[in-house]
Amino acid sequence: MKTVKALIARNIKLFFKDKGLFFTSLITPLILLVLYSTFLSNVYRDSFTSAIPFEIEADIIDGVVGGQLLSSLLAVSCITVAFCSNMLMVQDKVSGAYNDIAVTPVKQSYVAVSYYVATFVATFIINIIALVAGLIYIKSIGWYLSLADVAFLVLDIFIMVMFGTALSSVIGFFLSTQGQISAVGSIVSSCYGFICGAYMPISSFSEGLQKVISFLPGTYGTSLFRNHAMRGAIAELESVGVPKEAVDGLRDAIDCNIYFADEAVSMGSMFAIVGVTVAVLLTAYVLINLARGGKARKN
Repeated sequence: MKTVKALIARNIKLFFKDKGLFFTSLITPLILLVLYSTFLSNVYRDSFTSAIPFEIEADIIDGVVGGQLLSSLLAVSCITVAFCSNMLMVQDKVSGAYNDIAVTPVKQSYVAVSYYVATFVATFIINIIALVAGLIYIKSIGWYLSLADVAFLVLDIFIMVMFGTALSSVIGFFLSTQGQISAVGSIVSSCYGFICGAYMPISSFSEGLQKVISFLPGTYGTSLFRNHAMRGAIAELESVGVPKEAVDGLRDAIDCNIYFADEAVSMGSMFAIVGVTVAVLLTAYVLINLARGGKARKN
């Protein structure tokens, strides 16, 4: 256990010591927040006002828009920052540090666990900072969140960072150059937001594409963020007299409600889907590391 703790501490220290890697990981969600609030806010606001053709107070509209922006930001950054944070594993391969550790008596499983935990810790911290920045933004335009909503957002970040870290660890295991991890990170950064419904609501896609996306765990992670970031503002809509049918239509339009095979997916099921996916990815990560350890012993 001391060995694992030492390796985790070493990896976390190297991550935060590398100013380029740390600030790149940190600035990504903050830039997204600025871009979302600058460009996407008007798109979200127009979509909202067209879905609810009623006279609504501006701060309620801003509360809904702010929640949608924050949920989009967190849904993307939990995954993309994980790939950025996990660059350390590839950097160790490039520098030869990975091979140096491999020739020591330290078990391969310890090394694998240390990379995973260090990446998770770094990614979680950065996304908590992003959450705080997003909450400050929402406070400035229209606050309808409760303490429970914020607590659930932290829980959402926790489970989605686990997912992002597991996914990046499995993929990063097979990468051996800085160029490869940068290319993969760029692909994930540019594509993930679309396929998880963060940039565009899934309801705006074609029926066939919606069915495909419904099989992706990131879809349900985005919906969890949507539900918890927008619950208060949507509840306020109902309290000011907006018909339930209109509110339900809005929830469908912005992916608070997700359907699989025409059946509504509960939030408990969403947590279960993401959790099972994390378990599968972690199992795969453990097995491929055990396989490498076995080959190393034979050699």
